[in-house]
Amino acid sequence: MMAAIIVLIFPLCLAAAAFTDLFEMKIPNIIPLVMLAGFFALAAVVGLPLREVSLHLLAGFIVLLACFTFFAFNVMGGGDAKLLTACAVWFGFNITLLVFLLQVAVFGGVLTLLILLIRSQSSHILALRLPVPRSLLMEKKIPYGIAIAIGGFCSVLQSPLVLLALNTKK
Repeated sequence: MMAAIIVLIFPLCLAAAAFTDLFEMKIPNIIPLVMLAGFFALAAVVGLPLREVSLHLLAGFIVLLACFTFFAFNVMGGGDAKLLTACAVWFGFNITLLVFLLQVAVFGGVLTLLILLIRSQSSHILALRLPVPRSLLMEKKIPYGIAIAIGGFCSVLQSPLVLLALNTKK
């Protein structure tokens, strides 16, 4: 039961990240930190072997390196990089990480196209006084935390750690 409760940290943090990225164009550092703390708590509750914990951390490290490279070339924001890294730790170094990253890429592409469409119509949207967040109308960046969150929601139940947690009796 405790493991199932801890699993809720992952989608709740994703929702918070998507919300803050949409309205503020930033992802507070506390969100990936809570996700990482949730991972360690869950690993302890389900009794994840140290070797498996190490593989989860390796997945996060590899994603961090890739994200840092994108950040250095101004392709990705720092909040998105930290969120994606924390998510990678939850998936671990296995095929579900790849599934998650591919889903994030697809949803990110769709999100980008939708935002570009919205921005092309910003004068009409403003004239009609539609309640659309400023980040979607005026900013030059894309709130990619939304795509990360949607990808996480779609693939969280494939994560071996989450499946283990939901099948444990602790």
